[in-house]
Amino acid sequence: MSSHSAFQFRKPEWLNSPNARTAGVYLAGALFSLGFFFFIDASSFSHSRKNGSEIHIKFVDWIPGICSALGMLVINSIEKTRLSADSYSYSGTGVAWKARTVLFLGFALMAGGLAGSVAVLALKYIQPGFPFPTLYFGIANVIANGLIMFSSVVLWVSQNMEDDYTYNLAL
Repeated sequence: MSSHSAFQFRKPEWLNSPNARTAGVYLAGALFSLGFFFFIDASSFSHSRKNGSEIHIKFVDWIPGICSALGMLVINSIEKTRLSADSYSYSGTGVAWKARTVLFLGFALMAGGLAGSVAVLALKYIQPGFPFPTLYFGIANVIANGLIMFSSVVLWVSQNMEDDYTYNLAL
């Protein structure tokens, strides 16, 4: 290794395989569906007869999940090559700046969703002092938003892996 850095790690070769990309996409889908499973489970339990309290999941509880899902859509619509694009490789000027701005807004949506779910947990469930079956509604919301955020990162990394087995045709 020619660089004089103290810590240099090579990327394993198996990360460049098509199977690693496919596994990453499936893992991201599994994390996303598991996150929404937790929230749908809590939502259906809150409106069932087994819920022993008068507290139910309302639209306020859904807003953080909606923000996280929209952030995931925004983040995964950006290609990694657009982040370092110069004005000659794509049409128009400032493509990299625009892509970075949109990527920042996507991460801000997801961070806002996670922060919103923590705020809902703290203000709606912990502060009044509800016991665990009711407290689970807020915990499931935080788990769901955390899993959506993690699945978005896994999907973005796995879709934007640079590999040797693909090629681009340019006219």
